[in-house]
Amino acid sequence: MTRDGSRAHSRNQPDSLDRRDPALIRAILPYVEWFNSHYLQIRSEGSENAPRGPAIFVANHNGGIMGPDLSCTLAFLWRTLTPENPLYALAHDFAMRHFVPLGHLLRKVGAVAACRANAERVLSSGGQILVYPGGDLDAYRHFNRRNEVVLLPRTGFVKVAQSSGAPIVPIVAQGAHRSAYIFSEGESVARALGMPRWARLERFPLALALPWIVTAGPWVPYLPLPFPVRLRMLPPIYVAPDEDAFQVATQIQGRMQSALREMAA
Repeated sequence: MTRDGSRAHSRNQPDSLDRRDPALIRAILPYVEWFNSHYLQIRSEGSENAPRGPAIFVANHNGGIMGPDLSCTLAFLWRTLTPENPLYALAHDFAMRHFVPLGHLLRKVGAVAACRANAERVLSSGGQILVYPGGDLDAYRHFNRRNEVVLLPRTGFVKVAQSSGAPIVPIVAQGAHRSAYIFSEGESVARALGMPRWARLERFPLALALPWIVTAGPWVPYLPLPFPVRLRMLPPIYVAPDEDAFQVATQIQGRMQSALREMAA
């Protein structure tokens, strides 16, 4: 989501939902699963909790642009729901707009710019969305906070659930944040560079990562370290239109945190 969960991209036309290519997803899925199984030793559970029809899959974010949580979660959902199922991932569109070939590829596997308008379009068409509400606040947290879930203060995903009637389905990833050692979140650096204004990011992380040893910034690709990753899908949560969005987000973050703490133990 965007920082306020509702900002549309006035400079761009809305993402076309027909750019998603199920044939491509089906072709690459075995390779993604092989990587997840052999390199990341993925273990997943809770697929029985996946609803059919419109749904909002809410996951915790780890490691940013190369965090293995994304490949693990997408493969898990593609296998559970089938590649033909209209699943879309709400993504920060900076990379998609400035690295055009990458943007084309991401759109073929279901990425659309993270804004409330796109989320509601997907759900109203009968599709599902995968969203990382914590964004950079969650992805680039310090290594010492690797077993924390950070969704707040962002509540846009709850408001989308209220407006659409779609359930929220939490997905918790454990172990993925060890893919790189983030030793500085870089909040002050991001402010000094004006990144909240031109990049819509509040973090400029510094990390120890392969093969560069030290990486600086949110867009440097790296090779994730081969630590085991676990995924757990929690039961769906239905939100009433009159519930307080911040309280609902707090409760969902609490449920995900409890699951993460249990998985880490």
